[in-house]
Amino acid sequence: MRRIALVDANNFYVSCERLFQPALEGRPVVVLSNNDGCAVARSQEAKDLGIQMGQPFFQWKDLARKHHIVVLSSNYTLYADLSRRFMGVLSQFSSMQEVYSIDESFLDLTATPGDPILVGQDIRQRVRQWAGLPVCVGMGPSKTLAKLCNHFAKKRTQFAGVCDWASLSLRHHQRLLQETPVGEVWGIGRQLSQKLETLGVLTVTDFLNQDPQSLRASFGVLMARTHRELQGYSCLDLEEVCPPKQQIMSSRSFGQPVTTLADLREAITLYTCRAAEKLRKEGQCAQMIQVSIRTNPFRPDPQYGRSVSVALHHPTDDTRRLLAAALQGLREIYREGFHYAKAGVILSELSAQGTDTLDLFSMPEDTERQDRLMQALDAINGRYGKGAMAPGVAGLRNPRSWSMRQGNKSPAYTTSWAELPHVRA
Repeated sequence: MRRIALVDANNFYVSCERLFQPALEGRPVVVLSNNDGCAVARSQEAKDLGIQMGQPFFQWKDLARKHHIVVLSSNYTLYADLSRRFMGVLSQFSSMQEVYSIDESFLDLTATPGDPILVGQDIRQRVRQWAGLPVCVGMGPSKTLAKLCNHFAKKRTQFAGVCDWASLSLRHHQRLLQETPVGEVWGIGRQLSQKLETLGVLTVTDFLNQDPQSLRASFGVLMARTHRELQGYSCLDLEEVCPPKQQIMSSRSFGQPVTTLADLREAITLYTCRAAEKLRKEGQCAQMIQVSIRTNPFRPDPQYGRSVSVALHHPTDDTRRLLAAALQGLREIYREGFHYAKAGVILSELSAQGTDTLDLFSMPEDTERQDRLMQALDAINGRYGKGAMAPGVAGLRNPRSWSMRQGNKSPAYTTSWAELPHVRA
């Protein structure tokens, strides 16, 4: 029987913060979203106090003060680096790995010898020792069952962080499925679970008792496939190589309203540079860039929002060409007299480098020079940090007046020499 494991880091953002601040262990901790807006990660202690995922900070600010909740800004640089290390540790257990998200990964352990529970505990111990992160492991003959077993491993202390479907008795299977709400199944979100509840489908057992043809007719082929996966049939392969992106987006809300074209030009320039760097990392070129700006719809100010798509004559990954098109689009849609709250760019009509048609208006030596310039730009920013080198229109102010609010951000412990943790005897 096939054995697929899902390894998931517990409360990932919070665990990353606790790794370098051990004093936070056992305390309620919440990590906020961009501009310190909403709760995006909560320790178990914070969940027990009633703080909901996505709940705006202002709604529970008094609760945070009363219970001494530690509130932190998102530190994406730290989280991304620890995720990379985490995935690297997991890759030692199987050559077949799918990185599902920043804190989750599927592994095919079918050919791994030994007791699966002991293998799962070995994964937990090694990740904890080498990456410093607590994880839970769920195993099953399909990805959907592995995901469900991971839920059991997290929520039920009897499993000690590892749940293997094949190691459980049929009676245990029946009890778990009967006690689990159908909304906990991977691929069945809130809306689908509400529709299923109107049909009397409340638990996973109720779902499995449904006729698969009726599910397909009412909800589509994906629901029928989920039904089959829960029966133990593997219908979803591991994606060891991520499919090419269809779009690349770079967008942020401003820390405070922006009113001038100069500030918007700075923001659009930085977002375009970041999107272009991602584009080159993916080995792709873009022939379309969309620029968007908008005000805050939740404020009583005059409202305005607009986007425009600018086509390029030839697919490119050159930051300079993409930026020229982006700033052209910004000039078209900018209007004076508004307080802008957000801006962004989207690169689309992507193609793999080297598969595009020949540009009759550039010489081969020009293309080589462009490639070397972009490689040098990426190397410098990779070594000295994002934005170390950028087009002059990005400006020299740092931090900028419109920069994202991060009032309680922890240091970049693992990626900046200036912010390395200090150890005192």
